[in-house]
Amino acid sequence: MKSAAETVTRGRPREFDPEEALSAALQVFWTRGYEGASLAELTEAMGITKPSLYACFGNKEALFHKALDLYERDKLCYMRSALDAPTARGVAERLLRGTLQIQTGGNACLGVISMVACTTQAESIKADVIARRASSDKALVERLERAKAEGDLPAGIEPAAMATYLIAVVQGMGVQASGGATIAQLEQLVETALAMWPST
Repeated sequence: MKSAAETVTRGRPREFDPEEALSAALQVFWTRGYEGASLAELTEAMGITKPSLYACFGNKEALFHKALDLYERDKLCYMRSALDAPTARGVAERLLRGTLQIQTGGNACLGVISMVACTTQAESIKADVIARRASSDKALVERLERAKAEGDLPAGIEPAAMATYLIAVVQGMGVQASGGATIAQLEQLVETALAMWPST
């Protein structure tokens, strides 16, 4: 017969670090995409039960939004660093090399995977990813517009077009990495993109 103390102990919710659990969920989403990640996979990776997941993070959709917050905070800090570079080419180099560092860590871009993996059943996820991407895209365009105004880009170059080019390369690196591209191939892609950067 169990003692009262044992009963209370066994009945208590499992204690866990929400930050560590969220980081584990991010890795699952990163690998599987939103719809490819099952609740069973998520709870196993997070080391928690489904009731604990719902109590702490809400449903799977709410968990994904929180994972995106963590991704932007921890994984995309290089984007902020890139925008602080003194030259437009420096912006491009920091952005591409930061992306390379993420990709060579064995992970593709969470946003790219989510956009590819989501169906019409996850419109709010698509909307969130698109909105976040639009915000960072806008910041990049504004930085390159400033570069052009400072004479750091040739007169015939459109900042918005250069931003689109950089974003396409970044997204392409994510797709290439998830498709098995080697580190050397991704490094070559970065070097090629930088070699093609317009000079003033």
